[in-house]
Amino acid sequence: MIDLYYWGTPNGQKITIALEEMALQYQVFPINISENDQFQPDFLNISPNNKIPAIVDQDGPNHQSISVFESGAILQYLGRKTGLFYPSNEQDRVEVEQWLMWQMGGFGPMLGQNHHFSRFAPERIPYATERYITETKRLYGVLNKQLIGQDYVAGEYSIADMAIFPWVKRHEWQNIDLDDYPNVKSYLQRIENRPAVQKALAIKL
Repeated sequence: MIDLYYWGTPNGQKITIALEEMALQYQVFPINISENDQFQPDFLNISPNNKIPAIVDQDGPNHQSISVFESGAILQYLGRKTGLFYPSNEQDRVEVEQWLMWQMGGFGPMLGQNHHFSRFAPERIPYATERYITETKRLYGVLNKQLIGQDYVAGEYSIADMAIFPWVKRHEWQNIDLDDYPNVKSYLQRIENRPAVQKALAIKL
């Protein structure tokens, strides 16, 4: 059994998607970030960066409990644990990891700043809004190009796609018209149609 400390953000949804795709048993422990649950001492013991998601795998290495924080690290851990969606062949694994790190280092943080300054900032700052929308559009262009001639970013469906998809799903928050990125638009629809993804997205927190 895996304990998932979760809230329904793109970073949280990455992990529910992975758990459903990998058919792992898990239970959800809500961490309401709007009420600052992420700063509670018990949660900080699991996630010292006070961010969701985090997991505790009761059957970790050597059948010992292990906690993992940071969504990319969790995806890699689950991929290694199950042998699913994370290749063991070094060349294929590097391809997946490149795109996972692209999401972790750019696509997620930049789109997150876009969300903040476009939707939540108490004062509209045109410079910041334009900066992050411009970078968002550049990143969508990178993704659109990568998807030319293939269904998924690393060829086969992988943990990299599980990381990227929830951020694409919020494209309307980012002032993005997917008609401008046709490969990304079909990519979104392709992943949305996966039964495990639909089940993961049905968790409403």
